[in-house]
Amino acid sequence: MPSKEEVFAGIKEQLIEALAVDDDQVTPEATLMGDLGAESIDLLDIVYRLEKHFSIKIDRGELVPDDVVNDTQGIYVVDGKLTAKGLEEIKKRIPFADISALEKNPVVQNLTTILTVKDMCHLVEQKLGI
Repeated sequence: MPSKEEVFAGIKEQLIEALAVDDDQVTPEATLMGDLGAESIDLLDIVYRLEKHFSIKIDRGELVPDDVVNDTQGIYVVDGKLTAKGLEEIKKRIPFADISALEKNPVVQNLTTILTVKDMCHLVEQKLGI
């Protein structure tokens, strides 16, 4: 079983390859979309790479729960913002992510911009049982 340092190193390697970024850009605090320039399609590639590299399975929606962010019934989202129930559901579904910034400004589109390298490490560590 890899150590936390090895998990970070593996994720860093995969992000450098997937996003064509420099080694020094991939820090634990770097956001995938804001700092590293990932786009939605890149997230699919990153997930695939992480699954292969670590021999894990990351289910669809584990990074961005589509049924929550695309809610049209007003349970999780109203006027483009997550409701209290929506934030609660996000915490439940992606417990590895620090959503404190999202809680301050619960605009749905902000969800994908808050994911950090550290969040990815937590997800992989969770999958590996570290």
